[in-house]
Amino acid sequence: MFNKRNLKWLAVVSTLIMTWVQLGGALVTKTGSEDGCGSDWPLCHGAFLPQNLPIDTIIELSHRAVSGLSVIFVTWLVITAWKNIGHIKEVKPLSLISIGFLLIQALVGAAAVVWQQNDYVLALHFGISLISFSSVFVLTLIIFDLDQKYEANKVHIKKPLQVYTWVMTIIIYLTIYTGALVRHTDSSLAYGSWPIPFNDIVPHDVHDWVQLAHRFMALIAFIAVLVAYIHAVKYYPNIRTIQYGYTASFILIILQVTTGALSIVTNVNLIIALFHALFITLLFGLISYFLLLILRSNRGEQ
Repeated sequence: MFNKRNLKWLAVVSTLIMTWVQLGGALVTKTGSEDGCGSDWPLCHGAFLPQNLPIDTIIELSHRAVSGLSVIFVTWLVITAWKNIGHIKEVKPLSLISIGFLLIQALVGAAAVVWQQNDYVLALHFGISLISFSSVFVLTLIIFDLDQKYEANKVHIKKPLQVYTWVMTIIIYLTIYTGALVRHTDSSLAYGSWPIPFNDIVPHDVHDWVQLAHRFMALIAFIAVLVAYIHAVKYYPNIRTIQYGYTASFILIILQVTTGALSIVTNVNLIIALFHALFITLLFGLISYFLLLILRSNRGEQ
């Protein structure tokens, strides 16, 4: 059960399930299905499977089921990785982070249902889950020996790119929080047209301010990724890991900004909104891998 031959398929399945956890959370908030099971947890309207199943209950139940499945598979992956490739320095910390933050996000989700927490606390839920996803994602890259294939284990990232990457990480995470806050405060269509309503530019209420803050952070995030990308392709022209990785991050931020704009233009089309959540999930997972390379570089210097 915990044999090494199970590692690769376990890693792939766990990553896919964690991706759907992210998308499922976005689906719940975008469709207003947070109260699909009332204030009951882990039961739903007082039953394991209620007889009455409106669409909001189905969405909430599906998200709970996938979240429960993620706990099983990530735990299985963590135990198997710890047992078989625990000698790789990053495996044990990544394992602890992935399972730890997965449990935290499950508890936050449960608390949100039972105690109806305020929107500013609820907005933390997506970011907490994203850390767990990123840990599983990076662990999967290690399991598939991506470091050896692209010589990433030999990459030395110098201080300027390290600074750009850390700044990019912090800004992206704050952008993620403001995006989650937009969903939880029902501010998706606040503050008028995109990029700004030039005929009425002054925000009028808290929804306008939340939407404006997210747009501002999205602009700063785009600039931060652009700066890191330009520096990476200019000063690391022969290192495929850096070239491919930072190019992919720039493409993802473009897609993220585009789907964000389209969400407003299309009055929050559900498919576009889910792609919006998917692109930021992949982007943060990729940035987490950059942080791993930075930590390795610093360790190599020591």
